[in-house]
Amino acid sequence: QVHLVESGGGMVQPGASLRLSCAASERTFSSYAMGWFHQAPGKAREFVATISRSGLTTSYARSVQGRFIISRDSVKNTVYLQMNNLKPEDTGVYYCAAANTDGTPIDVAEFDSWGQGTQVTVSS
Repeated sequence: QVHLVESGGGMVQPGASLRLSCAASERTFSSYAMGWFHQAPGKAREFVATISRSGLTTSYARSVQGRFIISRDSVKNTVYLQMNNLKPEDTGVYYCAAANTDGTPIDVAEFDSWGQGTQVTVSS
């Protein structure tokens, strides 16, 4: 498994931007597809975005398409989630996850390792 540590959460107003980071301890970081998931209060964890091992392929939930961008830096062993034009419904805990697989997995069950989460609150 991969040890993952998220950072970058906070409280912002609607329309603002945040960038989440997820640092991975694993030296074989490039072997893992990486994903971000969102869990709103009282709700199940939901897929947000995923990026393939190579970084060449990404996939997004419809609710964030055009607003969020996932990227990865294989030198820093870090995956990012740039969140623009934030909305109140984006509020919740954001989790980083790693999947030792090809492609761009989107199902929670496909991911082997999870970070502890970082809180994002969007409120006026």
